Amino acid sequence: PGFINFNLNHEYLNKNLFKIIEKKSNYGKNNTGKNKKVLVEFVSANPTGPLTVGHGRGAILGDIISNIFSWNGYKVDREYYYNNAGRQMRVLGESVKSRYLELKNIKTKFPVDGYHGDYIKDIAKDIFNKNKNLCANSENKIFREEAEKHVFKEINKTLDDLGIKFDSFFNENTLYENKDIFKVIDRLKQKELIFEKDGAVWFHGTKVGRENDRVLIKSSGEPTYRLPDMAYHIKKIEKGYDLCIDIFGADHMDAYPDVLEVVKQLGYDESKIEVLIHQFISIIENGNPVKMSTRKANFITLDELINQTNKDVVRYFFIMRSMNSHLNFDLGVAKEKSEKNPVYYIQYAHARISNIKNNVDFEYNDANLNLLSSDEEIKLISKIVRFSELIKKIKKTLEPQILATYLHELASMFHKYYAKNRIINDNMELSKARVVLIDAIKITLSNGLKILGISAPKKM
Repeated sequence: PGFINFNLNHEYLNKNLFKIIEKKSNYGKNNTGKNKKVLVEFVSANPTGPLTVGHGRGAILGDIISNIFSWNGYKVDREYYYNNAGRQMRVLGESVKSRYLELKNIKTKFPVDGYHGDYIKDIAKDIFNKNKNLCANSENKIFREEAEKHVFKEINKTLDDLGIKFDSFFNENTLYENKDIFKVIDRLKQKELIFEKDGAVWFHGTKVGRENDRVLIKSSGEPTYRLPDMAYHIKKIEKGYDLCIDIFGADHMDAYPDVLEVVKQLGYDESKIEVLIHQFISIIENGNPVKMSTRKANFITLDELINQTNKDVVRYFFIMRSMNSHLNFDLGVAKEKSEKNPVYYIQYAHARISNIKNNVDFEYNDANLNLLSSDEEIKLISKIVRFSELIKKIKKTLEPQILATYLHELASMFHKYYAKNRIINDNMELSKARVVLIDAIKITLSNGLKILGISAPKKM
């Protein structure tokens, strides 16, 4: 039907091996994003409890996508939207207060929709040990603020354990203090996109093509979460970023289009905001899903998952499937230290090459790479030469699972090649050529793992 097959010249492919070795830790980097700034907002979990596995997927996606942009030459800022206002924080304070009063043997009614779990009791005990004089009439604010400090300290520790660092934390409260949320209302009023009904303030979404109108301020006077989000995204664009990436869970699917619509209606370029939605995660143990609920406290925290496996496994497993797919995290496979575990399998390829190189006692910069002529060798070279283009591709698609799959495939190709061929053998010229090949493979594996935030051990 008219297909044309192209084969890359072997000599061209082979020359790239020395270039890879020369670039070392810079292999795969490019300057396509030079002088461009990207803001990546991710995690942004309310400080109402420990980070769960659901938060973990967004956290690791955000960190790796940030790395991808950095490798493409962009200036990247990682930001955490610190949401410490609103009803959820009030309920957190009420939950801790209730547990505190229990410690004083004061009868109390636990909030119907309160937060359960040992961490609430731990916070209450901490407050009790510092101050035993609080009572039922004490302000909820005291308990809420102490709970917030405690929870956010734990969140930071978990992120640190995952190797995730933020450049900035944007506090939602500043949007209230600076009246930014009310400025949004005023500007929408000027465009006749605000109306009042049932004592609430509404965004007239249907007037600009949205399916529904949305409440922005409840009849109680409390803003809904959409309003501060709108003010926050306007702030992002006004900071002059070329691109702002939001990474949300599937529970945000319904809200963000309204936010983008308001950004657009107020005269900003909404195309500078890219929203990535990731699907939920199920933890599978012995073939059965583990039920999870933050309020009921029958959830697996990220800390527990890291402790049961390790940081590298958690990071890889969370991005080895497309963010658009539901992810089953199999604890049994994650704990394996065999080829069944993809992380172990990739790291073992790197460690195996490192071990071989430790036994190299000859120079190989004059190797005759034309000796690498078998089908396996040509396929391996083709695979590693494509790494640079892959990094550019992932920047466009924003699908880091492509890199996870690539590294697993490269490791598999190497392990099979190693099983059939002695790298260092009686033929010195062939040995030199093969050492060049495996050195280039090692560099590619190391750089790919670095982007994923996973260690590349030299021994296992």
